[in-house]
Amino acid sequence: MPYQELMQPEPGANGTAITEFILLGLVETPELWPFVFVLFLFAYLVTVGGNMSILSAILVEPKLHTPMYFFLGNLSVVDIGCITVTVPSMLVRLLTHKHAVSYGACLTQLFFFHLLVGVDCFLLTAMAYDRFLAICRPLTYSTRMSQMVQSILVAVSWACAFTNALTHTVAISTLNFCGPNVINHFYCDLPQLFQLSCSSTQLNEQLLFAVGFLMAGTPMALIVTSYAHVAAAVLRIRSVEGRKKTFSTCGSHLTVVALFYGSGIFNYMRLGSAKLSDKDKAVGIFNTIINPMLNPVIYSLRNPHVQSALWRVITGRWSLT
Repeated sequence: MPYQELMQPEPGANGTAITEFILLGLVETPELWPFVFVLFLFAYLVTVGGNMSILSAILVEPKLHTPMYFFLGNLSVVDIGCITVTVPSMLVRLLTHKHAVSYGACLTQLFFFHLLVGVDCFLLTAMAYDRFLAICRPLTYSTRMSQMVQSILVAVSWACAFTNALTHTVAISTLNFCGPNVINHFYCDLPQLFQLSCSSTQLNEQLLFAVGFLMAGTPMALIVTSYAHVAAAVLRIRSVEGRKKTFSTCGSHLTVVALFYGSGIFNYMRLGSAKLSDKDKAVGIFNTIINPMLNPVIYSLRNPHVQSALWRVITGRWSLT
């Protein structure tokens, strides 16, 4: 099938609802599709394998049975979900050369993507709060971060993310789509759908900013506040070695937070741009693939306990205790 044919929108008069969208994918050159397929299949397997390894390491290493690694285990599950929501369907389209996705499937992908990204956001906040309690309130840490508190924080993360994802999905379903139906991306997301709508998207964009401020701005403010207290506590330590050891427990988390919020802000703060470009595909790759793939590396790079547990998982020498 000539690639140009994929770009033809479904015929329809004004007000006629379209039933499918055409996802152009990462590249428009058919000769590059096999290379893209192999590259992203490899990235998917590495990401899923890496996060599954982190989960296994947390299970087999008693020293990792702490609140921080409880949250990290949940984060690994969410990262597997994030990449699974977008990449496998893209690989299928590359194999079949069928780039059409139904309206319902597009909104379903949108919902689950925002659900999982939202949970990611709140889990990072819970991890920052955990570091604040561990470093600034060590005497009451075990009671303030009990197993019940951990479970509540995870449950609240899922509940808030579910509300956020459902709000945006219901809001986008009220818009009319009457053509064109070509999305210059490899998955369905709000900025791309806004540009295709025949209706005014002003209220939807205002909703995105308002809910985004509440659901992303608030966690970010809590993370900054937590680490401001952590930094103040670390600076009060007289020993340089003590400062380094204490703050090293936060370095991995801060790196992940910076990558997560940096790519997210770039993606959703550009809704007013006249035309979405290939830069948005690059940011999409960062959100859905690079971040989940890097997280296991970042958290295990400078942690000897994680490294030893991973080695035990790889060599098969473990015993659950």
